[in-house]
Amino acid sequence: MSENSCVMELDVQTSQQFLAKLRLKRNNDASPVRPGPAEAAWSAEDTGARRNESPVWRRASMATQRSQSTKNVQKTRQIEWVIHLQKVALGLMTKLHKLHQILGSAEPGTLHHPDSFWKTGIFPDMPKLCQHVARKFPEHPAKMQLDKVDKGGCDMLHEHSGRYVASLEPWIMVLEDLMTFREQSLRVILDLSSTVVTLLPNQNPLLLRVFMELFCSFVRVNLLADKVPRKMLLQMYNLVHTIMKSGRDYGAYHRMVQFVEAYDPPLKGLHDDLNFVSPRIGEILDAVGPTVLLGSDFQRLRSEGYLSPFHPRYPDKLTNSAHPARAQELVNIEAYREWVLIGYLVCPTELLRPGAVDIALVLLKESILLPLFRDEYVLLHEEYQHYVLPRIAESKKLAKAGRAKGRDADVEYNLAKQVEKQICDAQDTAINNADSAHREHRLLLKQEIGRMLLFFSDQPTLLAPNLQMVFAALVMVRAEILWFFSHVGVMVGKAKGTRVMPIEMDMEDPTIGFLLDGMDRLTGLIRKYTPACKAFAMGYLSAAVQRMQVLLVGPGMVALDIDPELRELFNSALETLDQLPQLHTDKIVPASLDLSGFRRDWLRLIMLVSSSRSPINIRHLDKATVSTGNDSIVSEGNLAYLWSRSVDEMDKQILQHASLKMLYFYRPDVTAVFRHTMFGPEGRPQHCCAWLSLACTFSDNAHPNVPDELPTFARDAVSYAESILDSVMGGLEGLINILDSEGGYGSLDNKLLLEQAALRLNQLSRAGIYGIKNVNGMVDFPLPGFESEPIHRGSIKMLEAAVQRLTSLCSVLNEMEPLRVLNHMFVPREYLRDRIMKNFRTRLKSIIMTNGELQRPSVVEARLQRHMSIVHLVEQHVQLDLTRGVREVLLTESFARHMEDLHPDDREVGAGGEAVCTIADWYVENLLRDAKASGVIFSPLDKCFKSTRPIGRVAAESVADLAELKAFVRIFGPYGVDKLCNSLLEQLTVLVDTLDTFLRSNKEILESLAGNLHSKSHRENMLLQIVELEILMSNAMRIGHMLSMRALLAEATGQVLRTNTPLLFSLLTDFCKHAPATIPEKPNLLRLKRVSSRVGAVELEEGDAVMIHSILNNMEGAGDPTWGLLPFLFVACMNSNVWNSTTFSVLTGGFTSNVHCLARCINAVMIANEWVRSERREQHRLTLDPRNGSMGEDGVQGVETRADVNISIKASMKTFLQCAVATVLESWDDSHRSPLVAKLIFLDQLCELTNYLPRSTLEGYVPHTIMRSIYQMYFENSVPSLVHVHPSTRQYAGNGGPIKSQGDTSAEPSEIHLQQTSRGSIFSGPIKFAGQHKRPEVEPSGELGPDGKPRRKANRFSGPLDYSRKVSFAEGRGPPEPAPSSTRSPLGRFRSGPLSYV
Repeated sequence: MSENSCVMELDVQTSQQFLAKLRLKRNNDASPVRPGPAEAAWSAEDTGARRNESPVWRRASMATQRSQSTKNVQKTRQIEWVIHLQKVALGLMTKLHKLHQILGSAEPGTLHHPDSFWKTGIFPDMPKLCQHVARKFPEHPAKMQLDKVDKGGCDMLHEHSGRYVASLEPWIMVLEDLMTFREQSLRVILDLSSTVVTLLPNQNPLLLRVFMELFCSFVRVNLLADKVPRKMLLQMYNLVHTIMKSGRDYGAYHRMVQFVEAYDPPLKGLHDDLNFVSPRIGEILDAVGPTVLLGSDFQRLRSEGYLSPFHPRYPDKLTNSAHPARAQELVNIEAYREWVLIGYLVCPTELLRPGAVDIALVLLKESILLPLFRDEYVLLHEEYQHYVLPRIAESKKLAKAGRAKGRDADVEYNLAKQVEKQICDAQDTAINNADSAHREHRLLLKQEIGRMLLFFSDQPTLLAPNLQMVFAALVMVRAEILWFFSHVGVMVGKAKGTRVMPIEMDMEDPTIGFLLDGMDRLTGLIRKYTPACKAFAMGYLSAAVQRMQVLLVGPGMVALDIDPELRELFNSALETLDQLPQLHTDKIVPASLDLSGFRRDWLRLIMLVSSSRSPINIRHLDKATVSTGNDSIVSEGNLAYLWSRSVDEMDKQILQHASLKMLYFYRPDVTAVFRHTMFGPEGRPQHCCAWLSLACTFSDNAHPNVPDELPTFARDAVSYAESILDSVMGGLEGLINILDSEGGYGSLDNKLLLEQAALRLNQLSRAGIYGIKNVNGMVDFPLPGFESEPIHRGSIKMLEAAVQRLTSLCSVLNEMEPLRVLNHMFVPREYLRDRIMKNFRTRLKSIIMTNGELQRPSVVEARLQRHMSIVHLVEQHVQLDLTRGVREVLLTESFARHMEDLHPDDREVGAGGEAVCTIADWYVENLLRDAKASGVIFSPLDKCFKSTRPIGRVAAESVADLAELKAFVRIFGPYGVDKLCNSLLEQLTVLVDTLDTFLRSNKEILESLAGNLHSKSHRENMLLQIVELEILMSNAMRIGHMLSMRALLAEATGQVLRTNTPLLFSLLTDFCKHAPATIPEKPNLLRLKRVSSRVGAVELEEGDAVMIHSILNNMEGAGDPTWGLLPFLFVACMNSNVWNSTTFSVLTGGFTSNVHCLARCINAVMIANEWVRSERREQHRLTLDPRNGSMGEDGVQGVETRADVNISIKASMKTFLQCAVATVLESWDDSHRSPLVAKLIFLDQLCELTNYLPRSTLEGYVPHTIMRSIYQMYFENSVPSLVHVHPSTRQYAGNGGPIKSQGDTSAEPSEIHLQQTSRGSIFSGPIKFAGQHKRPEVEPSGELGPDGKPRRKANRFSGPLDYSRKVSFAEGRGPPEPAPSSTRSPLGRFRSGPLSYV
């Protein structure tokens, strides 16, 4: 039998044995880990199907069918077998990692496991029994007398053996697969090591990488297997198996015992198994050593331009690369480092090679961990201490014993001694200096990446020639990022000592963000210019195939006499490339171009010519095809293999060199570093896109062998993306809030409030009077413009930095494409819009209430405008209409419900209007209801509400004057006004309902009073019988108080609408003037009139009546004869005790007890009452005789008109005035004059307020001289002043003349002037109260105007001081000096009671 046939049969037999060993019976239902495609190929249930799935099985099938084959065919297919074993190793590590994650780690140095270990359900919950069998390994469980260890546990095992077998069997199959993988991998590794001619990187890089990847995978699988309880798993499974099978052991038990024992610890077995390949590994590590040394010398990388497209000697000359060969080697730098660390760990004797220890020390001094798989690792230096140093010591011992034999032994001894010492010192060096060294590496890479980005962004045409250099930079950056996160929180101990300490990592290192951003932008450039890279690669391949064809037919190749099979492989590989010149000339590169066939054929060819058994090997080809200045055909083919991946595997290359999927297992640390560095002093908000894009790579970690991993990875990726977006938007919100704070834009638009300005003027005036610079207790308010002072320059720079960060972040988020994480789509711009709107809503709610107190609406408006300026700044950098969103937020916070008058159907809507409800509720509770008993009154002159005590820490006048309500209207608009009016309406409804109750409970008394009004004794007796008079008075005052609020709000609304929407406001105003007046009014016209009254488009007093009218319309008893007694009910209020304690204030134009609001209540209620009574009469008339509603023959409608209603109102008002004057004047005597004065002023104010009661009516009962003397007394006794008055300032008497001293003779006529205040001159004319417009008297004839209202006189204006027209003084003379205030009375010269009340 020939040698080829023997080898063929041996390979076939080995494959068949391999298949037989892997025929595993798996219980998929009970297994938490299902076999993937790689392990499915190991199942022997469907051998025929497997033969068609993998080249390995096709090889076995063909070998079975063909008894005659050649050795070349076997070698060409062996490369596929190696690649397949790498995939098997990946699947095994995935399952082992899954098992380790489920079980957890045992306590260091012991077999004790935490409670969670026994709760997983894999092992029986019998810690004592399980730990005992593991401790006695490899002794057979049947010989351990387990009944004495745990009798109850043994009984449970016998009782539930089937369940325990089902839970352990899937994992024992993994252990058996691991054993089989070890056997087959060792065979392939030993075969390649012994038969391959060369594995040097410059001669056979493709086969070298495949071989070393299998070698490292073999080591990592066995190291990872040590993290699972193999002994306990094997012993317990065999125990329950023997129980279940009546004492028969598990079939592979004894072989697996030998395997586990041989690899306990794993490095012991690895040293023994890989001892034969150690020389080849040492040769390979020596060859990659220069690249490893270069990759660790970052200063040299930078100085010699290994990562730069600029030639270091000719910086003005742009080249493809200064070091193209080195760039291709630096792409594999991360793999080379792993080869060195693992190679010297499992082949320690290779460290005794010359220069080997230098290569190892470079990495040992910068490395602390040896990554195994995902987040699993071993402590590198501990493994070297435990397993490498003993081998070195053994070599040193042997060298010492052989010293006498020659000089070489002495050299070996010194070298071993030096290696031992250097490895011991490397651990402490790594612990102390590794972090700082890698920090320096990150800084240099940050600079190089930045330069690279600038260059390729400016010169994208040079990206394709320098693609390998870009990939090398990406690999080095990824290595530094993974090193950083893999070392966070790792506990290590020094070489000498047992103390364990964590590695101190700087979680605030900003370079991580720069590196991530650089990687993201570089990969973005590659993807952007992928067509250009493909075109360049195709051009290179077109030229390469021509060169290879020339070399193939050259004399050297002809002389080699290549066999047909090798030539067929050459022709097959070049045939695919022959099509490229034609495709390269096309303008469009086909997307479906596939060069995998070329790469497959080239790998088979390399595998064939690399074998030492091949008659023509790789060295023969190099010598036959190399010529002066040209590469050999093998080198050309290897480069073509490399560039062919740029044609159809660009995405795979990017994933291979730049994928950060491993960061999934360090998510908490990634998130922590992001939050610490994103908005730190050196962080850049624009890096957020790189941090966010990591989520797309997390699902790449899933392996088909563990199907349940993919949903977990997807869920965690979505959670990570949401957390990063939340942090980004939180930082965005923080930047906006910084600019919106008082230290931000608030310091630039700082303005003094009116109160602060007045206080500062008073302080400055006092300082000027006394000639001093500082006054004790002087408040130092920041003046406008203080931010321009040099001491505040830092604040301005901080604002500029915040603005720059905000705009850059918004620009990046605007340009970022939507991020897809599996089936989830994240659009950062939408997140930005939602967060800005949410922040605006939060800001609005927070500034309304400050520490539980209401903020002034004007301040709220100013801060909202400041916030809006920031939103407009953001809007300039994003393609979003944020202004519309802000308007929607304001509308939502203003819209509490539909406006009843505009939306009568009152459709249900979602809850909203929280902000306006907060303000409205505060106004109602604290200003209208006075829940805190702060003594809130309405000041007619100031048009505001005042309080005797602060409401909490807020003064009533600071939040409820005309200017503040105008700000309220500008913020919340008509919907806010409607909400506040509805709140008033609810309160008024309750109070008006009490009036109905009082009317009906006192009906008989009021009827008796109305029937005998002129009898003093009878009137006084009836008034004394009124029930709960004080409550009536209080409710009536509260009604007027609320109506004052309504009038003030309507006036503010009218002024705002007149300014902002004059057309709409004039439309409502004209409608109210010209709308037809019918009784009853039409529903549509009535609703529009109510809307007009709320927005101030009608006269304020009429608006009060409109609101009361809307209340009375909904009351069943309103308008009946009982309400005809309303004037007499209000007359009873004149007999209340409130009048005894009230005084009139000329500064407010009202009474201290707020009794002046009673006038507004009387006016509104009596007008509305007459409207309702007339409407009810008309409705009753139409009900009885509907025909009367038609027009008569003369065209006059026979119904009651508005003029008739106005006459009724005037009559009702006059009735009240007559009865009130009679009650007031007849109850007066010399001992009770104070109430009389207050009541007379009140009646005068009522005449001033209403249109239906001219002052001439009051003059018929109270002479004008009395009223004038009353007002003159009040104004003479008041000294109104807002600012500090200098003592030397001339003061004036009450009559307007100066108060002269005895020696003062210099008074000139020009000095006699009136003292002015902020409210106007107190003697300059009539004081205007609530109405501010003088109401003309009704002509004596009672003539009415065309609108049905009393005609106004054009030449008569009455007021509190207008009586001076009837009393004149001589020119140059003042009125007589008044008596002292203690004895003076405004009615002192009248000796009798009322003058006239008929």
